[in-house]
Amino acid sequence: MTQPRYSRRQVMKGAAGAALSLSLAQLIAACGLPGTRDTGWEAGYDWDAWWKKQKQNGHLNFASWPLYIDTEGGKHPSLQKFTKETGIDVTYSPVIQDNAAFFSQISPVLQNGQSIGYDLIVMSNGWQLTQLMQNRWLIPLDHSRLPNFEKYAGTVATDLAYDPHNTYCAVWQAGVTAIAYDEKQVDGPIDSIEALFDPKYKGKVGMLSDPDELGTAGLIALGIDPQTSTYSDWKKAAALLTKQRDQGIVRQYYDNSYIKALEDGDLAITQAYSGDVFQANNSGYPNLKFVIPKEGAVLWRDNSVIPYHAANPVDALEWINFYYEPEIQALIADWVNYVSPVPAAKPIIANQLDDPTVANSPLVFPSEAELARLKEYPLTETIKTHEQWVGLFDPIIQS
Repeated sequence: MTQPRYSRRQVMKGAAGAALSLSLAQLIAACGLPGTRDTGWEAGYDWDAWWKKQKQNGHLNFASWPLYIDTEGGKHPSLQKFTKETGIDVTYSPVIQDNAAFFSQISPVLQNGQSIGYDLIVMSNGWQLTQLMQNRWLIPLDHSRLPNFEKYAGTVATDLAYDPHNTYCAVWQAGVTAIAYDEKQVDGPIDSIEALFDPKYKGKVGMLSDPDELGTAGLIALGIDPQTSTYSDWKKAAALLTKQRDQGIVRQYYDNSYIKALEDGDLAITQAYSGDVFQANNSGYPNLKFVIPKEGAVLWRDNSVIPYHAANPVDALEWINFYYEPEIQALIADWVNYVSPVPAAKPIIANQLDDPTVANSPLVFPSEAELARLKEYPLTETIKTHEQWVGLFDPIIQS
């Protein structure tokens, strides 16, 4: 509970990422990538018939984010249980360090009609995941093989604006982007996003360096629903955030390093990810508070998806189904401390794992009322709309 961990949004540099880039670059070179072919599966393809022909092969190549699964002594108990019960051996690779970077590595390979070498990957909801779905570079899930998902998946996993019928996505974990503050540096409890724009905290406010997070905060501050917002709304949000910057209110636009700045007292209030603050509280910083402001906050989700040309799709489905068992989900949720997609894991964490702190945390098991207050990111489904969004908010960050 107290070991240092990273947000699943943190960009990490390391040998694993370098090795992934190299292997995919070599594959692209070998394929002679033309760069123009659309090689997704054809619309109307009979996936029911396809799935009936597929067999379990006994192996799963699984790519995920660093420090995003239960770990003990360098091993992953949930994966060990999976192998013992199913006979499926798992090669688990924590090589996804950033959605955009990973997408840029796999998309040319998929475009060229080749396998990326993984049977299961974890991608955040956002433009890159939308492109994978729209280009038909993901295999639709066979829900007849996912009885645990059908039985135990909570609202967090099933009420997906970006994939309404869970055609492709089985939520891995979720989280909330809202506000954290140091109660030693503010005048009483904070309950409004307006505090991020308050001149009395000049130079002590942290904003995130992710254009999606920054722009969405601006929309929420203006009372605009991000999911239904328009380009005109985005410009208004950009103007508000530019004013905030020009007034000197923002100390810095942070990646995951904001949490250290908050712990060190450099920030009084900041945009924040729920899991980071929960972990900070359990690492000796009880003065840090996380709050969903009265105007609302954003719920994000990371999703297990099966890439087109996966060699072991049935083995991938077997893991997804196993993952949604409450006992297995309890092991993972108790370790990663983000929002669990399986509410039935809560009593197991409280009683069998004897960890009521995690079980009773609304940052891990939010109530339905709390979930109802959360919002979705704006839908930037095309390259044009994505470029419009980034073109408005990235200059604020870069300046």
